[in-house]
Amino acid sequence: MKDNKITIITVTKNSEKFLTKCIDSVSSQNYHNYEHIIVDGNSTDKTKNIIKSYRKKKIRFFLNKNDKGLYDAMNFGIKKAKGDIIGILNSDDYYYKNTLKIVNKYFNKNKNLDFLFGSVYKHKLLHGYEPWKINFSFGFYSTHSVGFFIKSKSHKKIGLYNLKYKYSADYDLFFRMIKKYNLNGLSTKKNEIFGKFRKGGLSSNIKFIDYLKECNQIRINNGQNKFFVSLIYLIRLIKGFKKIIK
Repeated sequence: MKDNKITIITVTKNSEKFLTKCIDSVSSQNYHNYEHIIVDGNSTDKTKNIIKSYRKKKIRFFLNKNDKGLYDAMNFGIKKAKGDIIGILNSDDYYYKNTLKIVNKYFNKNKNLDFLFGSVYKHKLLHGYEPWKINFSFGFYSTHSVGFFIKSKSHKKIGLYNLKYKYSADYDLFFRMIKKYNLNGLSTKKNEIFGKFRKGGLSSNIKFIDYLKECNQIRINNGQNKFFVSLIYLIRLIKGFKKIIK
């Protein structure tokens, strides 16, 4: 079986609290053909010292001096990637030791596979891939960080994260991936768990109404009917009323 080279991209900015466990989860994989790209937004805590202490463990470190946020740093990492397959791992998340081995197995077994979603623990076990749900919500896959892997050549086809979206550029990327380019994706079995996505981070600090407005714009910009989008917006406003008045 071919050992595909897998690039893991981690974005950091004052990430000292959980970064060691994140890096250890990559370096302790029972799969060895990988590189770990870390893109730092000029941290002022101990983050850079932690990264430097691991420099001999297949880590490629880049300082993104003109940092424009999370998705800009991800784009930076994607441009530097040398792997056949790319995965995203946030600095406060971590993999289980068999993750990359499972990823390689799926891409070897399914030669036409463009992307893969693995099962992930978040607030509960998230698993599966139901692309029809993308028209309504994020609930069509497991997670972006930890759970998502895509062939490099497929990523080049769909392009980078669109920086005009501050909160949900991954949603826009998935729209292009699934709806515009009709790429071939799968999910792992429920018990093939990639790792853990910690609570907190960017998504926890977004106002619900701002998040909802951006998701609507993403749907419209990707060709969804404006009336349909407005209807979904109204339904989600009603369901999320408690979040709005906080």
